[in-house]
Amino acid sequence: MVNQVQRVDGSWLSCKSDSSGTSNSGGESSKESSRCSTPVLDAVRSDRLRDKMRRRMESGDQWFSLEFFPPRTASGAVNLISRFDRMGSGGPLFIDITWHPAGDPGSDKETSSMMIASTAVNYCGLESVLHLTCCNQTKEKITGHLAKAKHLGLKNIMALRGDPVGSDWEEEEGGFNHAVDLVKHIRSEFDDYFDVCVAGYPTGHPEAESYEDDLRHLKEKVDAGADFIITQLFFRADTFLTFVDDCRAIGVTCPILPGIFPIQGYQSLRQLVKLSKLEVPEEITRVIEPIKDNDAAIRNYGIHQAVEMCRVLLDSGKVPGLHFYTLNREVAPTEVLRQLGLWIEDPRRPLPWAVSAHPKRRVEDVRPIFWASRPKSYIYRTQDWDDFPNGRWGNSSSPAFGELNDYYLFYLKSKSSKEALLQMWGEELKREESVFEVFTCYITGQLNRNGHKVMCLPWNDEPLAPETNLLKDELEKVNRRGVLTINSQPNINGKPSTDAVVGWGPAGGYVFQKAYLEFFTSSENVNALLKVLKKYEPRVNYHIVNVHGRNLTNAHEMQPNAVTWGIFPGREIVQPTVVDPVSFMYWKDEAFALWIEQWAKLYEDESPSRMIIKYIHDNYFLVNLVDNDFPLKSCLWQVLDDMFELLDAPLETAFRKKKYLT
Repeated sequence: MVNQVQRVDGSWLSCKSDSSGTSNSGGESSKESSRCSTPVLDAVRSDRLRDKMRRRMESGDQWFSLEFFPPRTASGAVNLISRFDRMGSGGPLFIDITWHPAGDPGSDKETSSMMIASTAVNYCGLESVLHLTCCNQTKEKITGHLAKAKHLGLKNIMALRGDPVGSDWEEEEGGFNHAVDLVKHIRSEFDDYFDVCVAGYPTGHPEAESYEDDLRHLKEKVDAGADFIITQLFFRADTFLTFVDDCRAIGVTCPILPGIFPIQGYQSLRQLVKLSKLEVPEEITRVIEPIKDNDAAIRNYGIHQAVEMCRVLLDSGKVPGLHFYTLNREVAPTEVLRQLGLWIEDPRRPLPWAVSAHPKRRVEDVRPIFWASRPKSYIYRTQDWDDFPNGRWGNSSSPAFGELNDYYLFYLKSKSSKEALLQMWGEELKREESVFEVFTCYITGQLNRNGHKVMCLPWNDEPLAPETNLLKDELEKVNRRGVLTINSQPNINGKPSTDAVVGWGPAGGYVFQKAYLEFFTSSENVNALLKVLKKYEPRVNYHIVNVHGRNLTNAHEMQPNAVTWGIFPGREIVQPTVVDPVSFMYWKDEAFALWIEQWAKLYEDESPSRMIIKYIHDNYFLVNLVDNDFPLKSCLWQVLDDMFELLDAPLETAFRKKKYLT
């Protein structure tokens, strides 16, 4: 597809869209955070999980990690990715995803272990450990899974034998029968690429000849190349601490993480105990038996029991971190971590946008601002790039974004159901102004006319960012009049990088922003806007484009405009977001398509509601404005006031009828 870009001097620029993967990139550096797996502007540090653990142990900074299992349904996958985003905010060092042989775990299905782990890394920015078992797998099949995991950016494997399909383990012909053989295979075929975790059993594996024999097998796994150990669940702190002492006594020196299971329900406890072949201590059964039908009471007890046990573990000096078996639930693990003081929602962002943990993107620190509210989409459309911008975006003659044809990939789909979206956006739309009301309610937080709160829009699946709240009054005014904003940022002149609202990057720095506004609006409004903008040049740069790709701009056709930058001690200036004219034409396709894909398709074909959304899609323009004079009060609101004043003038009616843009 070729997009035609018309400059105000009448010249044209052709931008050919394709799906090849190229971009400009600077030199290599490694960035990593002591919290979670998100990169920061801190170079020359290994981003390997085992090294993160080592640094945390050396500093005495205890951590936690979380285990999840793949869902059974597509809607479950959407919900789980949302849970990753929420629970990732508390700062886990990593998460791990279990391997279920019956669920086609190595496939491309959205419910497979492989795809869930890949999504966590690439789209949620979480360091992830993928479980891999020997069960029902040949050596060649296992090698294929490992190669695929590496290609997808996964760097960590938990090597397990796995549970037998039947009651007893059957020899795997052409495969492996013990986890130690899997560890050896990983090291043989992939050298040191993967960090490898293995399982430990504080009371001994149920199939081991003895506790001592099981310890010897554990040491064999570590000697074969395992980097750390996560244990099976247990119910008493001294069970784990004794196990650690016994491991150290036979020469196991790697980190050993206790597997913590907060009791969340009577039936889930019975099922897990059955699978793990453990016995629940009498002091626990004595408490939960009388309340087994009261889920809230059992959960409260489970939280209390887990907190008390974890405090003993952490105070022992032998436990660097805690690993939680979540059962894909949030309440109990989160509350335990809060009470322990390990759940820390750091308001500081490493960069102004959500990052990916894929190793090839570790140097990435510049993106176009257009995808600020759709970072997963940006990552998807640039997944085939070989290099990523580092330090500066550079001349954008061929950014080559991949096409986004499937808007219903589970990690791009709205978290809200169709019913919820209709409640928020309108069961029935009467006129264009009905759409204006939806945008206004989203900005203000007020209930819509049907009594529902608008929590998202097609271009932003989350509530308003704190930064956007700084502009709420101005945004409300313009949205009521049909300037439908989808992206904005205030001007910032030297705020501390630790500022809770606009700060990002390491402490001790200062951040800067140019005022930016992006919106859809009618051709009548654009006619007036173009007339008004003449008196604001060169202070204001603009790009105005319709669905067909006709674009009016006063900006350089290839030169990006830095709209966010930061200055930090001992570093060069960092400019993580830009307004790039060529990328805008790729974003345009996605931004317009969302009207149809996520809004119009909620309604029946040819229905009045669908036709209203289609009319906006076909006739409105997408506009972005940049106020380059960031030290001064933003003039963008005055630009729009002048536009409205011109539209309201008596002689403006004749001006509108000229149809300046056709």
